[in-house]
Amino acid sequence: MPRRERKAPYNGGNGLPIREEVLARFDETVITRNSYGARCLNTPGVLCADIDFPEAPSWRMVRNTTLLLLAAVTAAVYLSAAAGAAPRSLWITGVIGTLASLWLASTLAKLVHRKLVGARGGPEAIARARVLRFMRTRPDWLLHVYRTPAGLRLLATHRLFDPREPEVAACFQALGADPMYVAMCLNQHCFRARLTAKPWRIGLQERLRPRPGIWPVSPERMPQRRAWLERYDRAAAGFAACRFVESLGNGVSVPAAQVVRQLHDELSQARSGLPIA
Repeated sequence: MPRRERKAPYNGGNGLPIREEVLARFDETVITRNSYGARCLNTPGVLCADIDFPEAPSWRMVRNTTLLLLAAVTAAVYLSAAAGAAPRSLWITGVIGTLASLWLASTLAKLVHRKLVGARGGPEAIARARVLRFMRTRPDWLLHVYRTPAGLRLLATHRLFDPREPEVAACFQALGADPMYVAMCLNQHCFRARLTAKPWRIGLQERLRPRPGIWPVSPERMPQRRAWLERYDRAAAGFAACRFVESLGNGVSVPAAQVVRQLHDELSQARSGLPIA
């Protein structure tokens, strides 16, 4: 067995306790600072999840497919040239053709994706339709919807939840929650929501110092961390992490969940009218 717990940031999947600086506690709700400097709300009982908008086919997927094709073309041409069946210059032609195919495949994939998403009303409309389908089967829920830079955030306040219960798993699956976030909820027995902006969205290209931004930090490096956080907090004050959109369902908020939601809205500046980041 290891002599002490491995120091690692929150990544949702490794089952280790979240290693972040605790900034404040409100009963069972804890506010922490994550590894890139943002404040996060951690709650054991108020179901919340972010849903990302549909993305275009990833560059990685197109790249990996093309690399496989390139390897196959290279092998085929090399073997053919070695056997005297074709000149070695054919290899260059094959490489150029494969790279051209990569560009064409990527361009076409993105174009088709934009057309399909546009035909369905755009990314936000698609995500909201998914939420509405889910709520049609649960009219007794009360779900609060927020807009984030990359999608929607949902908070349920009609009752408290255990992250490990089947209803939570069904909710996450139906809404398309991020698999890493789902794993975090199971491993850490809590839900989580970012409360302040991501640094790179508000003009801070330099990451949290010292690197990596894992807590705890040695005393001699704390001045470096504090200096970065002062810059970050000043910049983040002009942005909201999300914006409240609407409440769905016929349920009534239970007091404990409503307190957490009010805390979330205040600290994320969800009703401030500020740009989201």
